Amino acid sequence: MRRPTGLITEAAEPDEYEPEEPDPVVAPPADEADLGDVVEETNVLEVLDSLDRELIALKPVKTRIREIAALLLIDKLRGEVGLASERPSLHMSFTGNPGTGKTTVAMKMAEILYRLGYIQEARVVACTRDDLVGQYVGHTAPKTKEVLRRAYGGVLFIDEAYYLYKPENERDYGGEAIEILLQVMEAERDKLVVIFAGYRDRMDDFFRSNPGLSSRVAHHIEFPDYDVDELMAISNLMMSQQNYRWGEGAEDAMRAYLERRVTRPRFAHGRSVRNSIDRARLRQANRLFSQGGVITRDDLMTITPDDILQSSVFAEDREPEDEAPAPGAH
Repeated sequence: MRRPTGLITEAAEPDEYEPEEPDPVVAPPADEADLGDVVEETNVLEVLDSLDRELIALKPVKTRIREIAALLLIDKLRGEVGLASERPSLHMSFTGNPGTGKTTVAMKMAEILYRLGYIQEARVVACTRDDLVGQYVGHTAPKTKEVLRRAYGGVLFIDEAYYLYKPENERDYGGEAIEILLQVMEAERDKLVVIFAGYRDRMDDFFRSNPGLSSRVAHHIEFPDYDVDELMAISNLMMSQQNYRWGEGAEDAMRAYLERRVTRPRFAHGRSVRNSIDRARLRQANRLFSQGGVITRDDLMTITPDDILQSSVFAEDREPEDEAPAPGAH
């Protein structure tokens, strides 16, 4: 008789067996979901309201952000009633001139995505080409992967993204960084949201040259320029936030400054407004320091017309003997 082959183990004693637990009873999906409960739970409206308060104008941008928030809220409700709710593509492109609020909106977007459970932290990691692209073979991949590692769980904001692509330079390593980004944006989109930013015309060329990137970016948001009235509203908001006020005639001087400054090179909208106020504060501080003696609270809060008119943008309006700028003048 042929003997059986293989290993034979001893039978387990009855008390070694654990009784099988019955399968849990799965409740059927609800027929309805309360939008108010989700809005209250996530408190998304607080972020949207702060976006309205803290950013002047930009109505089309704010409208688009509200639309994205609405989509994500409704997707959350669909999941609650058992409907298919695949995670939408959330990678974005922000186009516009410097100082038009792209970074600020990216931070607000991160807060919305966090509150709705699409990212783990309300965090934005900002970078440029220099952070992603190496200077020699084998240098780009670890640099790019390190930035991605820091950004996982949040939002990666790539400013002036078009500098990643330099087709005129065959030895450039930006293409390697783009390939890594492509892989991560598709395979790990549940871990990371990428926002590309820069000038509109250059970003259009960038996406045309990289169709793989373009197909992965679902939301293209254009940030319009501010006009002088909107820039004045921004300056008033900044002054109020810093506990300053305009002295008699200073607000008119600021408007005259902006009307000239917008025509100058390197104008950066909100950023230039902030810089101009910082320089006016510097001139005010120098004026009060030179004045000496007792300085009142009102003195410390007030920006005078001369604190603004000493800017070099008014140089051509001054007589030759008035040409020397005050200390700290622009």
